[in-house]
Amino acid sequence: MTRRSMLARALGVLVMIVFAIMLPTASVAAQDGESVHGTIRDPGGDPVKGIAISVTQDGDEVGDTSTDADGAWQVDLPEPGNYQVEVDLATLPDGVVPKVRGGEVREVTVDEGDAQPVIFPLVKEGEQEEPGSPATEQTEQPPAPPPGETEEPTPGETGVAPAAGASFFDRFMQTLANGIQYGAVIAISAIGLSLVFGTTRLINFAHGELVTFGAVIALFFHVGGPGLPLIAAGAIAVVAGGLLGGTLERGLWRPLRNRGTGRINLFIISIGLALFLRHLILVFQGSRPESYIDFNLQKTMDFGLFVITPRDLGIVLISLAVLFAVAFMLQRTRIGTAIRAVSDNRDLASSSGINVNQVIMVVWVLGGGLAALGGVLFGLAQVVHWEMGFKLLLLMFAGIILGGLGSAYGAMVGSFVVGIVSHISTLWFPAELQNAWALLVLIIVLLFRPQGILGRKERVG
Repeated sequence: MTRRSMLARALGVLVMIVFAIMLPTASVAAQDGESVHGTIRDPGGDPVKGIAISVTQDGDEVGDTSTDADGAWQVDLPEPGNYQVEVDLATLPDGVVPKVRGGEVREVTVDEGDAQPVIFPLVKEGEQEEPGSPATEQTEQPPAPPPGETEEPTPGETGVAPAAGASFFDRFMQTLANGIQYGAVIAISAIGLSLVFGTTRLINFAHGELVTFGAVIALFFHVGGPGLPLIAAGAIAVVAGGLLGGTLERGLWRPLRNRGTGRINLFIISIGLALFLRHLILVFQGSRPESYIDFNLQKTMDFGLFVITPRDLGIVLISLAVLFAVAFMLQRTRIGTAIRAVSDNRDLASSSGINVNQVIMVVWVLGGGLAALGGVLFGLAQVVHWEMGFKLLLLMFAGIILGGLGSAYGAMVGSFVVGIVSHISTLWFPAELQNAWALLVLIIVLLFRPQGILGRKERVG
């Protein structure tokens, strides 16, 4: 067995162990209680304070609250079930009404341990739509299914849920489209992790926090700070992610490598760094999920085989464009050739005149920027949360191991496989198990091809 194959299997086992540890943690988290929450903004996108919201179940009120200065609200629920969430129209600003007539009342289904987002889009008086209008926009919380019908489980955290009552083929194509989008987000986030491993052999468990960092920085500049458009805020987040990656390399990882610190020690340090950064983000960001303002409410576009919002289509197209740009850089530029040389044989690359430290610095900056971009896209697809990068980390590891350790192209292919398999599995199995099936595919592939899909065998010694 080759050295890289042994390392791939060892890392695969490690990922499974961490996943197994997370399962009881997730169960405990699910017992923390159920709630409904959201953020209300006026037609101009500014948060509205003081809007009264009540929650009832079978005619009995179970809770009420009002929006804070950020337009945010939350009501804790006594148990899972069906609830009616209502906005008091008398507390809305003058000249502002719900987007759809009767839209001040929403029916929601809350599962065990679920913190269910509910959104109330507002428009200026005179722009209100009638129920059932084709212009009605998609919201974070879809309306409850008609009596007698069961709602299809949303396959994962991104994309549009297949319509209830649709044929198996239609549901398959919709789920496949959602899986491609999910895989694109994983690929953008994972490619930097793969490049770092390829050039330094560092298993960086703190990479998920770079993803969260990018999403949080974009949220600050878009919602909390200057109020920039999301595109500008996202660009700032990418630059900030690159700077953070370069800072970690220059201030932490390079001095440790120069001291001859072993790989196991570096791995443990990366876990400690991940915990530090994650809870630092928690202190500054808080535990409440938040969402971006731009591209939040959109009409779906029907492509025949599937439907998708312009936002989700943009996520896929941006991801593919960036992935092709990275592939072009690796194949057609001098720095790309140097990165591949260092990844193949660091000592030989150094003896050939390549500045290895400079190449590694470029990889860290590039990896940090790509991770931040992945965080922005992931936050756009769902919500921004202080643990979002950690939840995506195992799937990133699964993608790079499945595709081939140290191979940027393998990380791309493996990530798409993980995203598609995790979503397709929801056609037959509960959505809660979607990540488990993706990791099962990882195990099967490693049993028959230890070097991964695009990895290559190496001799030991």
